[in-house]
Amino acid sequence: MIGTLPQSLEVNGTAYPIRTDYRVALTVIEAFGDNNLTAEEKAIVAIECLFQCGIAGIPQKDIEEAYNQAIWFLNRGDTIEEPRAQAKVYDFEQDEQIIFSAINKVAGKEVRECEYMHFWTFMGLFSEIGEGTFATIVSIRDKKAKGKKLDKWELDYYKTHKSIIDLKKTYTDEEEAERDAVRILLGIEPKKGG
Repeated sequence: MIGTLPQSLEVNGTAYPIRTDYRVALTVIEAFGDNNLTAEEKAIVAIECLFQCGIAGIPQKDIEEAYNQAIWFLNRGDTIEEPRAQAKVYDFEQDEQIIFSAINKVAGKEVRECEYMHFWTFMGLFSEIGEGTFATIVSIRDKKAKGKKLDKWELDYYKTHKSIIDLKKTYTDEEEAERDAVRILLGIEPKKGG
């Protein structure tokens, strides 16, 4: 129905109540970005976090459809097809502070102080972010990803704010162990904490 926010997901004819607060959805999105989790583990996280009954409350034969519905919810009602590969231009974890500053500006309040906000409402606010620090950073990341030349002011901004503009590369635990082994061979101290 137009103008309503889903509070449940229908899986093969059964409506399952879901956790719709944006914090839950962002937890799932964060898990999707975790290189240490397998695709199956990411699906389990999505179902466990979103469905109030958890994975144990869904018949085994309906697990795949439950996951598809979870993706539909996270895509805000768009089809469940895999999105085309696009360059990543923001990261909810790395950009948390500037994202919330921008969303707060749109909302006219501190959204983290709200006891509850539906994920689709949160993402609606996110979609309306206008000019500001976050938009500038995303624009520079997008141009760099597409190999476009930065304007002079953008290049100056990039040089000054490189540490917050460049997205951090994340490695699996196995990849990090390999990198540490190479560091040791080169006589370089391995990184602490991964």
